[in-house]
Amino acid sequence: MSTSSPARGATRALLTLALLTGLAAVAVHAETVLDTPRGGWRNSPARQQDFVQEVHYPASSVNANGRSEASLIRGQIDAAPKTLEAAPRQPARLIVDGVAIPLLADEKGSFARPWSFGGGSHGVEVRSPAGEVARSQFYEAQASRAPVKLRVILSWDNDSTDLDLHVVSPDGQHVFYGARAAPNGGALDVDVTTGFGPEIFATPSPVPGVYRVFVNYFGAGEQRDVLITAQITVLQDEGTPREKQQVFRVPMRKPGELTLVHSFVEP
Repeated sequence: MSTSSPARGATRALLTLALLTGLAAVAVHAETVLDTPRGGWRNSPARQQDFVQEVHYPASSVNANGRSEASLIRGQIDAAPKTLEAAPRQPARLIVDGVAIPLLADEKGSFARPWSFGGGSHGVEVRSPAGEVARSQFYEAQASRAPVKLRVILSWDNDSTDLDLHVVSPDGQHVFYGARAAPNGGALDVDVTTGFGPEIFATPSPVPGVYRVFVNYFGAGEQRDVLITAQITVLQDEGTPREKQQVFRVPMRKPGELTLVHSFVEP
């Protein structure tokens, strides 16, 4: 019978330590996950919260404070970028029922995004900058939860600039950061001032007639005349057989520029 030499014992100890270290690294490795909405069948409370979020200036972002699980997208993004402070942030992608928007996480990789879900089937997907993907498919059985029949979404591709969404409804109501809720039920969720967006106009009961969608290049901080590409998604009759989605990409060249992106008729 052979005995282990001191060298072999030391080697075995080092291998054991390496294995334990590797297991520890796996244990603390955070996957990209969706905590809510969970997949499957759900029957949420009929009451829906106000679409408008609180705004915290000067660097505003989406705010999920006080939101119920039924109107929230929340989770964790794997490998949240830890770069130099001066380096640009890289947003993840959030895809809700086929609509893609940028999604920023905090320094811990956590994210929370309010979203108004009507009754019926919905799909949510998060794609991290590192390539991780998390998906959820669920069915909202509470038919009395009013769907968003018209949704207009603005996002852009530069972190240090501020674009603003303006929507003028057929009855003359002008919804923008200075008047975020209109008497006719249309509302802008939040005024995002730090880059990427999104800013979302939504209404469960659109006024019939012609809508006009504008984008204003509000400012670029210390930068000057930074060319930005704005993306505007117009979604009508969401979640119905008549659903129509249009996507427009518009170059914004200098602060102060106001552009009519699209006019459309709401029947």
